[in-house]
Amino acid sequence: MNTSSRTLPKALRRYLMSPVAVGYLAVVVWVGTDVLLVDHVDGSLAAVLLFVLTAPVSLPFSALPGALPCAGVVVGAFVQALALGAAHHWVRTRRARRITRA
Repeated sequence: MNTSSRTLPKALRRYLMSPVAVGYLAVVVWVGTDVLLVDHVDGSLAAVLLFVLTAPVSLPFSALPGALPCAGVVVGAFVQALALGAAHHWVRTRRARRITRA
């Protein structure tokens, strides 16, 4: 039996720890902290920005009742970070292959 050293948890960790995914999650956490901890007297669009940052995954959650829109932001941030990390990894490996062939 041939076992691969690339398991799903390792791949997810590699994608989530890429600089692009970490930067994206830092922005989402920064805006989320502003929404939760800062009292805005005149109103703020930070909550709307959270949905924009995590769209399109979080948008279907916005119509649900209760705390489910917040869960949608968390799920959307996680999915988007994975997608950004996977894209970053794909670009880096493609560039490395092109350099080694030249």
